[in-house]
Amino acid sequence: MDLDFTTEQNTFRESVSRFLANECPFDRVRQLEESAQGYAAELWPRMAELGWLGMSFPEEYGGFGGEFMYTVILQEEIGRACFPSPFFSTVIQCGLTILAGGTEEQKKDLLGKIIDGSLIMALAQYEEEGSYLPSGIQMRAAPRGEQFVLNGTKMFVMDANIAQKLIVVARVDQGITLFVVGADTPGIICTKMPTVGMDNCCRVVFKDVTISQKAVLGQPGKGWEMLDKMAPKATVAKAAEMAGGCKGAIDITVRYAKEREQYGKPIGSYQAIQHFMANMALAYETGWSYLYKVASMVDAGEDFTLEASVLKSAMDENYKFISERACHIHGGIGTAREADIGLFFRRAKAFSYLMGDTEYHDNKVAEAVLKGLCDD
Repeated sequence: MDLDFTTEQNTFRESVSRFLANECPFDRVRQLEESAQGYAAELWPRMAELGWLGMSFPEEYGGFGGEFMYTVILQEEIGRACFPSPFFSTVIQCGLTILAGGTEEQKKDLLGKIIDGSLIMALAQYEEEGSYLPSGIQMRAAPRGEQFVLNGTKMFVMDANIAQKLIVVARVDQGITLFVVGADTPGIICTKMPTVGMDNCCRVVFKDVTISQKAVLGQPGKGWEMLDKMAPKATVAKAAEMAGGCKGAIDITVRYAKEREQYGKPIGSYQAIQHFMANMALAYETGWSYLYKVASMVDAGEDFTLEASVLKSAMDENYKFISERACHIHGGIGTAREADIGLFFRRAKAFSYLMGDTEYHDNKVAEAVLKGLCDD
């Protein structure tokens, strides 16, 4: 397996890195975190113009049919810049779900609008129990003539506060079903939740929300199957963002260790700090290498479901380890709002719960191993 990047991939990485550094430096990131919208609205159409929103989709729906590798590179650079945007919720979670099971009409309509930057979407899946399993979906879409009525609460809905449409996961008689619902539909109340990540994590309440049968995404009862198809790629994409965060934290800490002096010498010259940095680099390099092995498997059409869980579990722990050590090296300033390293530390905790936490993915790996042993 050739893990060298092509000239085109390196050029793409450099262009993304340059754009994010110029348009959204860390000071701007902190401002966006404290804003009501939580993202730079003026940069979203520019991301569409650059083709970032269409890389993951086939040409027949207006996309560019590019390799998944480019999405991974983009996510990594987004993570390294701590760039707040609805890219993951809209393009990855919702876009790939629509691609997995939407009707042809829905794909052409919704994906086309995502690609041209005119539509932001959010996936309303988790409920108050916080379960990643099908049993955690308790909200029902009650039939009422030719319509459905939604009642219930969805938690941890990323970017619901800025979305025009939501993909709502609910139960009907046929099973778990997905619905495309306008975020401004009467009866929907969206509230941003105060989280450690200071991201657009929302609580969305549905009270007698009436929708038509045309709101069903794909086929009734096929909702969990569609989410299952989306999840492995989304898991790899989130792990890529975490890998970028690891690199960003290390880069900042290396610079700080060279500049900060104690007893007349840079703190980076002390052996204890060098040990910290060596362990951080080792954690990053092992996770980063595995990330691109898995990304290569995706583009090769191989089954990467198990590898995606191994990767996410590792990156959950690596990102927390690296950002925590980075804060230790910074000392007291590392806990200050003005310190850039805090952006990574907070995201490490928040990201660990997206697309399944460490325990969830460890259990998936254990189940796969036991199944393999039983089959043998």
